[in-house]
Amino acid sequence: MSEISYRERYTLSIKEAALYFNIGIKKMRRLAEENLGAFAVKSGNRYLIIRTKFEEYLCNNSTI
Repeated sequence: MSEISYRERYTLSIKEAALYFNIGIKKMRRLAEENLGAFAVKSGNRYLIIRTKFEEYLCNNSTI
């Protein structure tokens, strides 16, 4: 089986999102904690980033 690329996934882990969007892991975790429900969901003790919603968030905000 071939692995699905990040741009085709619906959700990304904190580490994957940090790598894909070129943001630090600590900053990505902080953004996920502050925006739970907007573009982040919590599954157990893990945060998942909804890629398309985070892309919209980046387009609408000039600073993160």
